[in-house]
Amino acid sequence: MANARTALITGITGQDGSYLGELLLAKGYRVVGMVRRSSSENFDRIAHLVDRIELKQADLLDQLSLVHVLQDVAPDEVYNLAAQSFIPTSFNQPLLTAEFTALGVTRLLEAIRLVNSGIRFYQASSSEMFGRVRATPQNELTPFHPRSPYGVAKLYAHWITVNYRESYGLFACSGILFNHESPRRGREFVTRKIAEGAARIALGQAKYLELGNVDSKRDWGYAPEYVEAMWRMLQQSEPDDYVVGMGEHHSPRDFCELAFARVGLDYREYVRTNPDLYRPAEVDTLLADASKARQALGWKPQTSFRELVELMVDAELERGRKGAPDART
Repeated sequence: MANARTALITGITGQDGSYLGELLLAKGYRVVGMVRRSSSENFDRIAHLVDRIELKQADLLDQLSLVHVLQDVAPDEVYNLAAQSFIPTSFNQPLLTAEFTALGVTRLLEAIRLVNSGIRFYQASSSEMFGRVRATPQNELTPFHPRSPYGVAKLYAHWITVNYRESYGLFACSGILFNHESPRRGREFVTRKIAEGAARIALGQAKYLELGNVDSKRDWGYAPEYVEAMWRMLQQSEPDDYVVGMGEHHSPRDFCELAFARVGLDYREYVRTNPDLYRPAEVDTLLADASKARQALGWKPQTSFRELVELMVDAELERGRKGAPDART
């Protein structure tokens, strides 16, 4: 692998980071994951990869550590997937969210500019930047109106990435990814909560499932397919920004209906709504127009919404039978 390209992935222990690591290894990359020093390290999602990747300690809150890791690793590509990404937490911890999700990107871009401006950079932008949508569906030219501290922080990160591209000539791309899920999704996210809840009820391990707003609309796709789009962005001749999504939207209620049907149950008998779980400012509908990504990147989703729901429920059933709810598949 002397001539292999090197990729540095921040957030490699997360859902997207683990799938991206798999993809890049399959393409012959040397893969280095950036991890924070933590008293309780959670490497469950990358346990099957640790003997094939390198892990380096650095922190988006520490500018000098980013400079050092770039000098040490000498990556050809950097994928910034690290963030405080749970929206309810962003309301409870808005300053911490801004430090990681907004200013952390500036620190990383500045480190790249100082160490090697030839590094290709991917920023994980979010459909939450659209927030209170001005047009439906949303594409790269749709105005932004974020409705959470997370969305606001992501918007800053998006525009600072554009700014470094235009000001310093960095090959810096933003992927405006709509919701993408998998069995590796964090347990706090609604899709994982529903899939796990349906499986636990079916297995007799729970009696009901409590959710917040079940009527908001989201554009949900399958995470392993979305990391392919990230990689494709950095293989283009010119850097640009791309919306990535399915182009269809569904509600948590729709997700519940399919998830419970998968285990032979009627969700209406088991799902309860709790107003305390609603967001302070709701995002009612998100729907992707990913035609640019389809045309320029040759990317398109393969897994249907129903298939996504069913594979997540099946994974939860397997976990539940093994008595290992936190295991990753």
